[in-house]
Amino acid sequence: MAKTTTTYVCSQCGGQANKWQGQCPHCLAWNTLAESIQEAAGKNASRFQSLAGSGLVVRLSAVQAVETPRMATGLPEFDRVLGGGLVGGGVVLIGGDPGIGKSTLLLQALAAISTQAKTLYVSGEESAAQIAMRSRRLGLSADIPLLTEIRLESIFATLKAEQPQIAVIDSIQTVYTEQLQSAPGSVAQVRECAQELTRYAKQAGITILLVGHVTKEGTLAGPRVLEHIVDTVLYFEGDTGSSFRLIRAFKNRYGAVNELGVFAMTDKGLKGVNNPSALFLNRDEREAPGSCVVVAQEGTRPLLVEIQALLDSSHSPSPRRLTVGLDGNRLAMLLAVLHRHGGIPCYDQDVFVNAVGGVKITEPAVDLAVALAVVSSLRNKPIPHKLAVFGEIGLAGEIRPVQRGQERLKEAAKLGFTQALCPKANLPKGKIAGMEVKGVASLAEALEYFRAL
Repeated sequence: MAKTTTTYVCSQCGGQANKWQGQCPHCLAWNTLAESIQEAAGKNASRFQSLAGSGLVVRLSAVQAVETPRMATGLPEFDRVLGGGLVGGGVVLIGGDPGIGKSTLLLQALAAISTQAKTLYVSGEESAAQIAMRSRRLGLSADIPLLTEIRLESIFATLKAEQPQIAVIDSIQTVYTEQLQSAPGSVAQVRECAQELTRYAKQAGITILLVGHVTKEGTLAGPRVLEHIVDTVLYFEGDTGSSFRLIRAFKNRYGAVNELGVFAMTDKGLKGVNNPSALFLNRDEREAPGSCVVVAQEGTRPLLVEIQALLDSSHSPSPRRLTVGLDGNRLAMLLAVLHRHGGIPCYDQDVFVNAVGGVKITEPAVDLAVALAVVSSLRNKPIPHKLAVFGEIGLAGEIRPVQRGQERLKEAAKLGFTQALCPKANLPKGKIAGMEVKGVASLAEALEYFRAL
């Protein structure tokens, strides 16, 4: 038997230490070292090989790259996030909070795919009876092959015998290999099992979908290298108390990143939402101070989201700055720009800013909408509900252009907006039917436009 040694591996950077420490000596993260049993090199040394296989040096022009058609999952919103469907030989990792709907989504996708391709569902968390009950509750009539197993060697034997085109592993944290002595879910087990499954997917040309647990901070559990191994990383977002779910691509070798898919959780499972902007807009025709609609860009999709701001007199020497769905540091910067270049001080105000619907917006195109919402709340003056806004604000008070300005304006016009405020550089070359577009080059111009409303 090969000699084994105990080391401690960081779950953030993968660095190793000979003894446990509170802080990782490599990335300086706290409480991230976990025990891992390492085997000495010997009979298992041959298992370390390239994920895509080994070969001779070839010219790039001589490689026969045949583009295989993507396989639709039967869920258009899921296909959108994947970049058009599943790719043969690809490995997709889906993470999300417990109960968010990861297993439900994949079960629905397998049921739709099973009519055109062979599938396999491998469960390490639920029994066959539990999965069958959920399938009947969702009204799925497809007869999906099911395996309840967590030993990697047994899973490989079934994959070779069944030869499915699509396989789901639920979840990667429950799978273990006998080549390692550490427990399932440990850093070494998760890394090794993910590498072996990815290697098999590349060699056999099948698509494997892995379900991943998340930590209490909301990041994927296990080593960071797990996200580097797979081809696509998707995150399921949403409040379990709400019926709406968002799935976002953070890494995709076969499509756009930051693509967003919107689902509604019903008694028959997850249903795609064709017009997600309707979820994030106020259906009430009454205008309220502090509310402004921004045309955000999530992947390739323009998305209209209502931004709400509330300012109240602060009785504390350090006024609060709270954001939900937006970057708090960017809000602090915008308040400073408003004071310096707009003459609007907020240093004695508690400022609360919220992106309606639970969506998270990271792009700077939301700056102008946040600034106008703050001024609207401070002045107690409502913004017209048919006005759509987008634009980045620089530290010098300039309004900088953003990408895909024409598509944003067309999407707003399609949803019934009659006015738009955007950077002057994003003004359309031609008129947009039913919409009056105003371009501004500075924050002062935008505030002057707001005063004239």
